[in-house]
Amino acid sequence: MSAQLVLNGFVGLCSGFVVSGAVFAFIVAIGIVPRLAIRSGTQKYVRFYENMISVGGVFGATTIFVDYSIPIGQVGGAVTGLAYGVFLGCLAVCLAEVLNVLPIMARRAKLQKGISVFIFSLAVGKAAGALVYFFSPFNF
Repeated sequence: MSAQLVLNGFVGLCSGFVVSGAVFAFIVAIGIVPRLAIRSGTQKYVRFYENMISVGGVFGATTIFVDYSIPIGQVGGAVTGLAYGVFLGCLAVCLAEVLNVLPIMARRAKLQKGISVFIFSLAVGKAAGALVYFFSPFNF
């Protein structure tokens, strides 16, 4: 094994740790974990949630160079995909909430009532778009 190959592997590993650290810092900065814990009434598990996000980041970073295989089948894949989608949706909503996107948009559109319906329709539209993308016979 050449020194160049070892150096490239080390630089790649360090780069992955830097990127995952930035993602964790971003998640902490917008406060997604405490917000979701408060909304779900599970404040006592915040430390567990944060630890699992860290473990998931390390596990995800190692999948680049370690071939993990977990036989969960199609149903397990669907459940996992749903969990990923829920997490990313919550992340997007928390980011929008931190940046005050929805209150500003509601004020400019002069929405007084029905904001919850508006947010629900955004979620349904996002889900419908994802379903069309993944199950479409065309290659996008």
